[in-house]
Order: sequence, then C-alpha cells, then structure tokens
Amino acid sequence: MTVAELLRRVSSAELTEWMAFSALESFGADAENLGHAITAATVANANRGKDKPPYKVEDFMPHFEKQNQTPDEMLLIAQIYTAALGGEDRRKNG
Repeated sequence: MTVAELLRRVSSAELTEWMAFSALESFGADAENLGHAITAATVANANRGKDKPPYKVEDFMPHFEKQNQTPDEMLLIAQIYTAALGGEDRRKNG
C-alpha cells in the first residue's frame, strides 16, 4: 500500500492515536534498533576486559538529531497534514 492509499483509508483520529501510541511504545525501526542494540551490548560485554566497565544498551542505540521546530513550522506541518487527510481548517483566520 502506498502512503497516499493509506492516507485515504485512515481517519485523522486513528492517525492521531497511532502517533500517540508511537510516543509511548517503540515499534517498527525503533524496536528493531533496540533489539540490535541489546544484542550488540551482550556481545560486547561478553568480550570486554575484566577491568573495563560494562557497556549499556544505550551505547549501541543510533542517535538521530531532531531539529527543533518553530511555532510557524509546526503550524505549517499541521496544515499540510490536515489538507492531506482531506480535513478543513476551521480557524477564524485560517
């Protein structure tokens, strides 16, 4: 299924629920990265020297920089999502 097909089939409410769920629970690539990090930490700890401190799972998690958005950028993104989902801007000045 393409993204366009998905957006035609999913409601705004359902998309919002999935976004909230993803903030609470890892799934998809985040969950896969966590699994790989656990494996890497286990292997590294099994092979580390006795005098070295243990590795943490976080040591092997990828860190992607998140850019802070301005309020205007956030509003623009909300407008784009609203339009893509067939919604309507009900603000008095929108």
